[in-house]
Amino acid sequence: MATKAVSDESFESDVINASGPVLVDFWAEWCGPCKQIAPALEEISNEMAGELTVAKVNIDDHPMTPGKYGVRGIPTMMIFKDGQVVSTKIGAMAKGKISEWVKDSL
Repeated sequence: MATKAVSDESFESDVINASGPVLVDFWAEWCGPCKQIAPALEEISNEMAGELTVAKVNIDDHPMTPGKYGVRGIPTMMIFKDGQVVSTKIGAMAKGKISEWVKDSL
């Protein structure tokens, strides 16, 4: 399953009320490290389809949600379970590190 673009308007239904865990990537078009981790997140999304949803929030287009969750730097990744943030990572990481973090958080 490909990563899912999420807006301020759809955040509650796509993330907070999701039936399973959701990894949210807060990113921007101009962010180099965000572009670096995008392929890894796409692969993780495909590998963990059914177990985990990977959602992406463009902070320039949708500034309300990052503000609500205190996002100060990007990329910021948060794992939500049952509508709550259970883990947060800031900065680019190798795919293996992201996968490890996700598995530890679930």
